[in-house]
Amino acid sequence: MYNRVLYVAAAVFAAVVLSGCLFNGSSHIPAVSGFDAEKYMGRWYEYARLPNRFEKGMSHVTADYSMRRDGKIKVVNSGIKNGRTKSIEGKARTVSGKEGTGELEVSFFPPFYSPYRVIMMSEDGDTVVVTGGSMDYLWILSREPGTPDNIAEIISFLKTRGYPVEKLIYPAQKS
Repeated sequence: MYNRVLYVAAAVFAAVVLSGCLFNGSSHIPAVSGFDAEKYMGRWYEYARLPNRFEKGMSHVTADYSMRRDGKIKVVNSGIKNGRTKSIEGKARTVSGKEGTGELEVSFFPPFYSPYRVIMMSEDGDTVVVTGGSMDYLWILSREPGTPDNIAEIISFLKTRGYPVEKLIYPAQKS
């Protein structure tokens, strides 16, 4: 009897996890092709994001990317919360078999990696839209603080793909 209860509990848990991935996942939105990690290096300013627990109350958010000697990408996310600068360092890597696309994985707590997918990039490469593994994670990043020139196109792109754009947070940014 005990084994049957454990089996049923495990099956229910797996069904809940898988249904979350299937119904709230972002994998149906392809990552950009022609992604050049070298050109992606440098500072990005967070123009907008969907609410998430790890950036709650943060403003002046930036992400700095640089190449590491081991071929991975160093990631430093910074922002201001309650008047104090906060930052965290992690690393990113290209997903095996997906080289040349914006399909990456990022880790701030090794050995765990999470999806990091560039799903839209402006022609000049100065504005990107990044998503995590679900529709709950989304960032609009720009090379310059302020409103990207193509923001109407970005919002339209996100709406047609089912993102809740009405929930976007627009943090204050250095001007």
